[in-house]
Amino acid sequence: MTDTTLTRWTGWVVFAGVIMLVAGFFDIIYGLIAIIGPDSAYFLAATGDLFLLDVSGWGWWHVISGVLLVLVGIFLMTGATWARVVGVILVALNALGQLALLPVQPWWSLIVLALDILVIYAIIVHGREMRVADSV
Repeated sequence: MTDTTLTRWTGWVVFAGVIMLVAGFFDIIYGLIAIIGPDSAYFLAATGDLFLLDVSGWGWWHVISGVLLVLVGIFLMTGATWARVVGVILVALNALGQLALLPVQPWWSLIVLALDILVIYAIIVHGREMRVADSV
């Protein structure tokens, strides 16, 4: 027997979809800035070692992840099951990326981590209710 009652959490799932849309658009913008920007390499010196990072590769990663976040955010609001699964994976990857940036940007990373946790909770616990809301 399936519980088909609607709760106010469907609004939180829509909020999760909107957050994914906004994050996706920001990722696309960051990625395009890295691709189009004049510097194509970033040098990092740590404990006597020199690291060379390709900024354009980083930019392409953000463009691709941004497009995926936008698409999944749109389909999440329609109640698609696959969008819930892919959305949790993408947001979890974003949270891991924010953990890596925690020493560099602590406040921004903590804010984004809190939003990621809220989005994952809303999708996992109340994502099924979006399908019921679309059929009503």
